[in-house]
Amino acid sequence: QVQLVESGGALVQPGGSLRLSCVASGFSFRTYTMSWYRQAPGKEREKVASIAAVVPGQIWYDNSVKGRFTISRDNARNTVYLQMNNLKPEDTAVYYCSVLIPPPRFWGRGTQVTVPS
Repeated sequence: QVQLVESGGALVQPGGSLRLSCVASGFSFRTYTMSWYRQAPGKEREKVASIAAVVPGQIWYDNSVKGRFTISRDNARNTVYLQMNNLKPEDTAVYYCSVLIPPPRFWGRGTQVTVPS
């Protein structure tokens, strides 16, 4: 079955950096677009970034993270990454890895990122 396992979340000071990883299994990783979402307390889950199957491929970022976050993938390792730089308190959220195997959309359990104000 499809499994997505995120790691790398932590408490980090404003201006700091983190790299999140998501290891995928149970499907043909190299043929699907992978995405990162986040959900802050009391807010809707929102898409942060996505990367198409083909490398180099189409990459999309939410305006709130453009220039600070970088999404990448390693098809040999079935892994997608999210490099987060210059972190801000508003980046505090649970970050989820996701894939749409249409349908449905699959989710990992998430990893917590906390940036104190």
